Parts: sequence; structure tokens; C-alpha cells
Amino acid sequence: MPPPHPGPICYTYPMRRKVPGRLIGLIALALAALPSVHAQQQLETFHWMNFRSFQDQDIIVWVTRSLAPEKWTSIREIGVKYDAALVVTTLRASAQSPPNADTFTIWTASLTNHTFAPLLSGVNLRMLDWLGFTPADPQELGILYDNCRECATDTYFTAFYYDMSRHGFTARWMRGGQGVPLTSANMPPGVALTQIYAGLAGPDGRQFLATWNHFDFGKVKPPEDYIYRYDIDQSSGLDRTAVVSGKDAEAMKQRLCNTSSVIPGLAGGQDSALCLKVAPPRPERKPVTTPPANNIGHSAARGSIPKH
Repeated sequence: MPPPHPGPICYTYPMRRKVPGRLIGLIALALAALPSVHAQQQLETFHWMNFRSFQDQDIIVWVTRSLAPEKWTSIREIGVKYDAALVVTTLRASAQSPPNADTFTIWTASLTNHTFAPLLSGVNLRMLDWLGFTPADPQELGILYDNCRECATDTYFTAFYYDMSRHGFTARWMRGGQGVPLTSANMPPGVALTQIYAGLAGPDGRQFLATWNHFDFGKVKPPEDYIYRYDIDQSSGLDRTAVVSGKDAEAMKQRLCNTSSVIPGLAGGQDSALCLKVAPPRPERKPVTTPPANNIGHSAARGSIPKH
């Protein structure tokens, strides 16, 4: 984390003493080198670079030079916070390849020493809204992505945050180079797999991700359920993955299948037969169209007397 803004520098001289021109020049250079309050506030807040903005060109050039040794076709996004950049590059196999066949890589790049590191790679990147896993800390950028296109696709989720100890960005819940597994097209033979996931919020407003994998073995053996909760440990600030079981598992199933409580864009499987069985939709109340029993169907203009 960069040092706090030192504030304006004040110089006091005895009255009626002539200040040397050389000293005036040094003072001017020192003041010019200080970042403005607006620029400091921008560094403390995550913001995307505007590739057409003249003010962002120094960071864009810095990042481009840092990643020059790597293999990529274009830089899609650059997000900056403090002294690090979250960079999204895309790679096109050839000039004849369709755009939807591009692969992407997300990097963390230092704005002070040109170092960088890949965080993850995949295809079909979908950026989500900002998520609040810890109310007191800044929100984190969530994404969905796939591991391949023309294959049995697996879909993953992760979120990015600025790590103060590393002076760079880090991805949540990474294992084996991938984030949280949400869905997989690799169905086990002879097993019907139902996958349900959702972003949810606790009573204190802390958001988390929950997944439910239901394996149906038919007549071979009883079905098996695996429910996981992905959140942040409040005491350590580290990623946490917990198995949900017992009564908590039944309550989590209800929450996962309740479409009114999930985070928009971070949900799937709520329309499955399993969810419809666990949390069937409430029947809508139909409007009453039949007239009441005491309605005789008479009406009269103002001032007139109805005839019987």
C-alpha cells in the first residue's frame, strides 16, 4: 500500500528576505511531483481504465510494456487500485479464427516494478456485479467462466480483490488453477447429476456462494447430496470452504431453490425438477371475476331514480 498523501508542503522565510531563484525552482518541482488529492482518491478506489482517455495512457502503456513478453492478441480491460492493475488479455489462435473462439487470461500487474503474474485462464468470460463478502471491506469483482468451448464444458466462479500483503490482486477459492466449480457437462456413466448454485446473503448482509450437487444412482443405491458454502472467514479474512450437512443442509436446499433470495446473475438450476420438488412455486391468486351474490345489476345516472 503506498504511503499516505503527505499533504501540502509549506515553506516559511523571514520577511523582506529575497528567495534565491534556484530554491524557487526546487520548490516548484517538489510541488509538481506530489499527487493531487483527486488522483490519490482514484488510486484508493478500483476503477477501469479508459483506453481513449489521455489521462489513462501512462498506466495503459506501463501495463502493455510489462506484458509484452507474454502471448496475447489484445488487452481487453485494465482495472487499477493502489499500485496494482487487474488486466484481462485475449488470445486469438489465428486471423481466421472467430472472435468467440478467443481465450482469455487475467493477470495481476505491478505499477511500480513491471512484475506480473497470471491468475487464471479460460473462455466465455462473464463479469458479474460487485459482491460484498465482508461488509466492512471493499466489494469484490465476481466472474463466471468456462474451461473450454468445443468440449464437455465446466463452469467456474471466482472473485478478485486487492491483497494488501502482496500489493496485487488475488482470486478467491482457487484450487488446481480454477475457481469454484458450478456446473459440469462431464456426467458420470449411469448417474443423473443435478447441479444447483446461488449467491446468497446472511442476516448480517454478508454474501456467500452455495452449491448443491445431487447424484441419482437410480436403483443401484440411494441418492447422494453434496452441499458446500464458500465465504470469507471474518477473523482471518481468508477464503473458506465448508461442507453443509444435517438440518443446515435442508435449510440451504430451500434457500438455493428460492429464486427470490438469490443474487441476480449468480444462480443456476432453480428451474430443475429437483428444485421444483424441494421448493414448489406458490400458486398465483387468480382475480375474482364473478359478481357478488347481492349484485342486482342496476345502475342509474346522477339524479335519476332506478325503476324496479
